Amino acid sequence: MHFSVKFRRLGLAISVLGLLSLAALRGGSASSLASVGGLTNLAGFSGKLLAVFTLPGDSAVRELAGTPAAGVSLIVMKPFSAKVDGRIGSYRMGNWPYEGQTPRSPNYAPPKGFIEVTPENFGTRVSEHFTVGQFLTKDQGNVWPKYLVLDRRLLDKLELTIAELQHMGYPVKNFSIMSGFRTPQYNVRGVGSGGRSAVSRHQYGDASDVYPDDNGDGRMDDLNRDGRVDLKDAKILASAAEAVERKNPQLVGGVGIYPANSAHGPFVHIDARGTRARWNG
Repeated sequence: MHFSVKFRRLGLAISVLGLLSLAALRGGSASSLASVGGLTNLAGFSGKLLAVFTLPGDSAVRELAGTPAAGVSLIVMKPFSAKVDGRIGSYRMGNWPYEGQTPRSPNYAPPKGFIEVTPENFGTRVSEHFTVGQFLTKDQGNVWPKYLVLDRRLLDKLELTIAELQHMGYPVKNFSIMSGFRTPQYNVRGVGSGGRSAVSRHQYGDASDVYPDDNGDGRMDDLNRDGRVDLKDAKILASAAEAVERKNPQLVGGVGIYPANSAHGPFVHIDARGTRARWNG
């Protein structure tokens, strides 16, 4: 049987026509979708993912069937080979740790591709609570298009952490992304004693520094309602991320707690690197 399946490529409709196999849905849950062309859990364990990232010519595009997760977008990335001399067009990327070498583990291999972001698709939703533009590196403001690495596991973990906070009795509506993806040329500026890691997970698109800010004041909300915004609130957020990992070990990664300073309030680093890591900044 042939199906015509329409997806949005960062806001632009594209059609895929081919012999497609239907994804099985077990127990009526979007998180239990069977694997289709190597793609699993199209809506994630959270059921709130709205995008799948793939490369041009990926066999999964031809095999991907109509999914019960309505509105899931197919985002076709630029291949890593599009980066020449540390740039894609005018956008400066730099070079990844271990680029051209054997990485110390597969988790540190350079990304396979980049999401292209323009002013027109900046606000495209990649999950219920997050847009693609929220994860961009915070530099080169006037350069377009920009490019981004973003891991669906991070999106899933963030969505589940919001849900976990709500389950714990904290009515969080959203997270502010203080720092999402960092290009290597941006990350290297802060590398040093007490600063960023040279192999920061932010460069691999599976890490973000976040805090709930439903009142819009640019700082973490007073989660425990004690009249102060401090590490106690950050620890509540970190405990929610911990609970997500216990319930979903496939999303294991880093959780780091950072105090306020003169430049920002407290925040929590959350990543989905695939191995457990904990620290206090």
